[in-house]
Amino acid sequence: MDLGLENRVYVLTGASRGLGYATAACLVADGARVVLAARDTARATAAAQRLGGPQHAIAVSADLGEPDCAARLVATAKEHFGRLDGALISVGGPKPGPSHAVSDEQWRAAFDTVFVGTVRAVRTVADALPAGGAVAVVLSTSARMPLPGLGISNGLRPGLAAVAKELADGYAGRGIRVVSLLPGRIMTDRNVELFAATDDPQQARAEAEADIPLGRLGEPAEFGRVAAFVLSPAASYLTGITLPVDGGALPCP
Repeated sequence: MDLGLENRVYVLTGASRGLGYATAACLVADGARVVLAARDTARATAAAQRLGGPQHAIAVSADLGEPDCAARLVATAKEHFGRLDGALISVGGPKPGPSHAVSDEQWRAAFDTVFVGTVRAVRTVADALPAGGAVAVVLSTSARMPLPGLGISNGLRPGLAAVAKELADGYAGRGIRVVSLLPGRIMTDRNVELFAATDDPQQARAEAEADIPLGRLGEPAEFGRVAAFVLSPAASYLTGITLPVDGGALPCP
């Protein structure tokens, strides 16, 4: 299946590793070019080199909590590759912990980066896209169902999903799509850290797998292929939805 990605250009945040990098790899494999944004400049640069270097991928140091970050990423894509066709907006998961144990300061910091930073990035990118462009927002299955020990995520993700739907409706008239992706338990560094924070990581992983109908954790590439499709012209009639990529773990809505 031809996804129509040849020579299209995408910005991906949080893309030096994990789900962002997996998506970038899938996009590049189908002919797209990418701008990898991450706070760790060295890691992002190494990731861009693995994807083929400046003709295919470039790295930018970026933090979505900074007000000018999204505009700078849009400008970089247009200056280096001459165009911009979409973005994957992913922000690192907020500090784990149950809601009752999270301080006001931690809530405020997460809101500024995870919530405001994401909304600003989607709006800034969408404003710069031509008809046919797409933005995918990486949230979590906590957008639909609270996850134990992730109080901040449980609080912020549902609101982001609702805002993403509103933005999708608002930009649809210009032919620009916005889709929320809800990854479940996928073996990224984030989930490795969450398992490691438990008393028995192996038991925690076994319990997580037991709650997944497919009986296993997902691989980053399995998410990356879904995200690349959603961003591609092949998904041109897909907008305003929340799409779980979770092995069937979420119950029916």
